[in-house]
Amino acid sequence: MRLTSLLMIALIILTACGGDSASQPDAVFPIPTGQPASADTPTAVSDDIARAADAEYLLLTNIYERASPSVVNIESRSSNDEDIRRGSGFIYDQRGHIITNAHLVKDAASLNVTLQNAYVVEARLLGLDSFSDLAVLKVEAASERLPPLSLGNSASLKVGQRAISIGNPFGLNSSMTLGIISGLGRTLRSAELIDSSLATGFNNPSIIQIDAPIHPGNSGGPLLNSQGLVIGIATAMRSDSGLFQGVGFAVPADTMRRVVPELMTRGQVDYPWMGISVAPEEGGFGVAGLSETLGLPTERGVLLRGVTEGSPADRAGLRGGQTIVDVRGRPVCAGGDLIVAINGHDIKNLDDLLSYLILHTRPGDEIELLAIRGKSALEISLTLQSRPDAPGNRTLDCHTTE
Repeated sequence: MRLTSLLMIALIILTACGGDSASQPDAVFPIPTGQPASADTPTAVSDDIARAADAEYLLLTNIYERASPSVVNIESRSSNDEDIRRGSGFIYDQRGHIITNAHLVKDAASLNVTLQNAYVVEARLLGLDSFSDLAVLKVEAASERLPPLSLGNSASLKVGQRAISIGNPFGLNSSMTLGIISGLGRTLRSAELIDSSLATGFNNPSIIQIDAPIHPGNSGGPLLNSQGLVIGIATAMRSDSGLFQGVGFAVPADTMRRVVPELMTRGQVDYPWMGISVAPEEGGFGVAGLSETLGLPTERGVLLRGVTEGSPADRAGLRGGQTIVDVRGRPVCAGGDLIVAINGHDIKNLDDLLSYLILHTRPGDEIELLAIRGKSALEISLTLQSRPDAPGNRTLDCHTTE
């Protein structure tokens, strides 16, 4: 009796526990996966795809690692320390020459430059050029602390190409921003966007327009291409909102190649001067936009509004406009000579003419102009002279009373 009772108790226990594992399978509890059980488990993309997707970022990383040691921080102080300006620059050569903006170092009583590894050294100003907003500093440091950047060729730039800016915005050292070249051949008043005290009354041609952000402290930093070559130097930003959002501008490398050697040797730049005045070409008031209304024989060239009395242009016999004509509600001084070529180089517009003069001529050079006056083509020889501090003198144009 006791044995029978024990057997019954054991049977009850086995039944409650699921019985013999060989005769009754274990219960299966599904693990939640967030997707139908029938879906395939995702796998990582191949390394080849990942590497291809990261190729651009690897390029940018490489450029930053190579170029950032050459980008310096510049602190400019006035004599009473009330005016402290901070910006960027880059090492031009291992002799200690540093390129930056003129507006950053103008009237500075002291200049400090921070090189890589937070090494601070005093700098002296060799020269500045307000027209191009470029300046050259000199520091004394071991050559291994002075890795230079190389200048590229800005004449071959195209809209849409990559534009990489490295600088020190808001004191944040060695920051990189990325964009594209969004415009070429912009003509700006000298330093008009930075400091009115730098304005010379002359236009700065061939300016590069970029969409990469330029913040306070970025000025003076290099603009690089995909090879890590300097194609420009950040100089200004135009904003309609008053915030640091808008269009950025950079002085091209070809201008630096023209200006920097003279700043290093002479402390200033001697520009050639013709003594002509041209109406603003924006808004469709260049030769192409005026040719049909004014009956011009071409859509290319520079239409003279006036010449400065006693200038090289005046002595060479160039003429300004004679008649006021209303063009789309705007008065235009018409009838002046139309310059279409200089030394055999075809002229598209004012920026093209100014760029040629700045990059390829010097004061004292004699140039050959091809001009159209009415229906006649004229070959005119003109001897350039040094640019005055301001245009000055009377302009002979439609408003002149002889």
